[in-house]
Amino acid sequence: MSVTRTLETDVLRDQDPELADVLFAELDRQSTTLQLIAAENFTSRAVLAALGSPLANKYAEGYPGARHHGGCEIVDVAERLAVGRARTLFGAEHANVQCHSGSAAVLAAYAALLRPGDTVLALGLSYGGHLTHGSPANFSGRWFDFVGYGVDAETGLIDHDQVRHLARNHRPKAIVCGSIAYPRHLDYAFFRDVADEVGAYLIADAAHPIGLVAGGAAPSPVPYADIVCATTHKVLRGPRGGMILCGAELAERVDRAVFPFTQGGAQMHTIAAKAVAFGEAATPAFGTYARQVVANARVLAGHLAAEGLGVITGGTDTHMITADPGPLGVDGRTARGRLAAAGIVLDCCVLPHGDGRGLRLGTAAVTTQGMGEPEMVRIAALLAAVLRGEAEAAATRAEVRGLTGGFPPYPG
Repeated sequence: MSVTRTLETDVLRDQDPELADVLFAELDRQSTTLQLIAAENFTSRAVLAALGSPLANKYAEGYPGARHHGGCEIVDVAERLAVGRARTLFGAEHANVQCHSGSAAVLAAYAALLRPGDTVLALGLSYGGHLTHGSPANFSGRWFDFVGYGVDAETGLIDHDQVRHLARNHRPKAIVCGSIAYPRHLDYAFFRDVADEVGAYLIADAAHPIGLVAGGAAPSPVPYADIVCATTHKVLRGPRGGMILCGAELAERVDRAVFPFTQGGAQMHTIAAKAVAFGEAATPAFGTYARQVVANARVLAGHLAAEGLGVITGGTDTHMITADPGPLGVDGRTARGRLAAAGIVLDCCVLPHGDGRGLRLGTAAVTTQGMGEPEMVRIAALLAAVLRGEAEAAATRAEVRGLTGGFPPYPG
């Protein structure tokens, strides 16, 4: 089955050619530029098929066996499959797969454990903390009293001494470990020890590493955290959405926090697609993929450093790299724009200790396409040449198109 058939774009072109053109243009953009955004990936055709299935028609407020609408017998099977596969994949006693996003999962975790005004210790926003870790523009910063820990000025690694000191001084109700721009493994056992010392819940925001956890390429937070929040896209390669993993003792509180407290009806087509992705992630092939994602990231980080970029923490343990383009004479925002014009798509991120904007890039999508270490070397050279002004955008874009042409995300 072709990707266009999976997306039913042949039907869409007849009924709404204007929107069909948009979908084909986006498929072309994804296929002919380098997708280095750390939070993005290419789902399988099977995941796309589930997303475009008749389950999108079904209203299913509640949980399997206890819905607020009739006719849920079939979708109950889909959700039970997703829950069972998630529990098995991650070794969790309970899984909630209804969260619409990673942020929704974090909101539900806070709702299950906290009350407005409670103190929460989390990685500071200027060091890679997520919006849900205390941003004043987000519900988290408005409803809770967040205290931020940081990273060591020399190594860029999380300052464990500071974490323990702040926890002892502020006695938080919860400690959050997780980041959108920290490329190293987290020491979940350390955070568990600190949480136990001060009587706090431990919430792991594993949105980025959870796919590596599934593939055995990263340590799991499940044995240590009271609640694990995650996304089902990124390295996990499923549909856009979230999930929560926890122990049996918190299962009812978590489920009630998702529905009816923070969300309404479940998106059954997305839940079915999550089930597909969990099944795919349980295969040996996915483990091979996850290890290649990390190997590619390490090679890319090493060659970016060799090209003169400042690689934060000196490398990576994961799919993610954060880098300072300043040594090449350009700031992060300008660098992102130049690279986009050349067909290299990535993100900006805050650099630690107020050093401005850097670049955040990841290897999940290009690894799904089949690229390996040789391609990472080539990508690093292309990226650096653009930032140094040694290559024109049009010429680089043509070279990028040639590279991606050998690795189509949806062959055939």
